[in-house]
Amino acid sequence: MRSMTNGWRYDGNSDIVFQNLSERNMSVEDVFTKIGKFMMLRPQAEYRLIIGTDCQVHARSTTFVTGVVIQRVGNGAWACYRKLSLPRRFSSIGQKLSFETSLSEQIAVELRERYRSALEDIVQSYVYQGASFEMFVDIDAGSDAIVNKTAPFVAEMVRRVEALGFTARIKPEAVIASSYANRYTKQAGRRAAAY
Repeated sequence: MRSMTNGWRYDGNSDIVFQNLSERNMSVEDVFTKIGKFMMLRPQAEYRLIIGTDCQVHARSTTFVTGVVIQRVGNGAWACYRKLSLPRRFSSIGQKLSFETSLSEQIAVELRERYRSALEDIVQSYVYQGASFEMFVDIDAGSDAIVNKTAPFVAEMVRRVEALGFTARIKPEAVIASSYANRYTKQAGRRAAAY
């Protein structure tokens, strides 16, 4: 249950595991707790919770990384990621993009269903001072057919994300997928995992 008595925390369980440069084996609940603590430091700020996935195809596997970032607009961020390695090569651009989008949607829905109202409660008392909380799903695709091979799939992916009630962002705005998550896809995972 959520508790504010001894600080911000959430007790629960989940099989999805996240990490960042300083922490490993974080559950969804741990991520929620970190996001909540980060927001409580400045509850009067504007916040964007952004989820995005990128992948890298290796010789015998495909590595997917889903980034979760809470951005305090104009004043820092806290971030973590989930790495998933599947023992097969995804060769179709449409298939890769669809699976990336599914992984982002999975995490976004989990965070929304279980934690969004608690995160919104943090900023609610400060709305008239400019506080806000928004959620976005970044899609690692661009609509410019000359530059992006993913362009034919953009409209479908955006519709999927919006049908779930999220705001979708594509390149060049989709920096969580195309930059943050991309950074951690370059090394192939050692073992297969399921989502």
